[in-house]
Amino acid sequence: MQLRYLLSALIILLVLSFLHLALGPSSFGFAHLGDNSAVILFDLRLPRALLAMLNGAALGMAGAVLQVVFRNPLAEPGITGIAGGSALAVVLVLYTGVLLPVNWLLPLVGMLGGFVSLLLLWAIVGRYTDNLRLILAGVAVAAFAAALLALVLNLAPNPFAYLEWSLWLLGSVANRGWEQVYLLFPAVVIGALLIVSQQRYLSAHIFDAATLATLGFRQRWALWWLLLAITLLISASVVTAGVIGFIGLLAPHLARLLGEHRPPQLVAYSALSGAALLLLIDSLVKVIPTPVEMQLGVIAAFVGAPWLIVLLWRQQVR
Repeated sequence: MQLRYLLSALIILLVLSFLHLALGPSSFGFAHLGDNSAVILFDLRLPRALLAMLNGAALGMAGAVLQVVFRNPLAEPGITGIAGGSALAVVLVLYTGVLLPVNWLLPLVGMLGGFVSLLLLWAIVGRYTDNLRLILAGVAVAAFAAALLALVLNLAPNPFAYLEWSLWLLGSVANRGWEQVYLLFPAVVIGALLIVSQQRYLSAHIFDAATLATLGFRQRWALWWLLLAITLLISASVVTAGVIGFIGLLAPHLARLLGEHRPPQLVAYSALSGAALLLLIDSLVKVIPTPVEMQLGVIAAFVGAPWLIVLLWRQQVR
């Protein structure tokens, strides 16, 4: 059964990839690629498709681990304020001119900002990670980061920098190149390996907190490794594509709809679901007839916000 679901997910991802590559203002055939078609495919569309998949996988894995660790199906990188903290750190270093927009140190800078936000959230919530407390604390952290971001943007040295940063914060994989792919891919691989290294600890979260404490895990170290993986995945996504909300919330729930609830498998299926979901949303971005191409994060919010409302309503009914 699980193998069938895995094959189905891979086939869907492959079909969405070809669909994404085929969509665009210029049409061409895959069978006969001329010089111009090859440039369009390999220099423009292929990096964009890979960025969409890698960002979706990163956010899906981060969202799944957050939901498992917090024991809360509403935990999500955007709601927890981690993405906002990463964006704030990146904008600050770009504003001061310390680093260039394409720099290998940017993911580390974003990671530091996200980690500070996660520590702040953890300090506010403590051990009581009920839905209301987690959401309120996350909204507070995200709002504080957004306020600081607004302050930095208002102090932008010129209107062009303000416009560029504002559009980047809305999230997009358009007008990106192989440089962003090279920045994101190692972060996704390292983040995934860190999560795999704590697979047994994640699996033990099927038990309650009291039972987990008796199983002999060095919980503090295991938790810190997972938090390191989460912040690396989210910060690398923010650096390369801006803030894309709700993918980390939707992907694990799509995986659960396939009947997968075991934590390690949930993380793996969330990566595939996130990659497919972001590919699909970016394909919609390409075909929606607007004067200027819409930002990916805007469409993701239109899809994710109603789903969050449904989840909250279901929690209230229960």
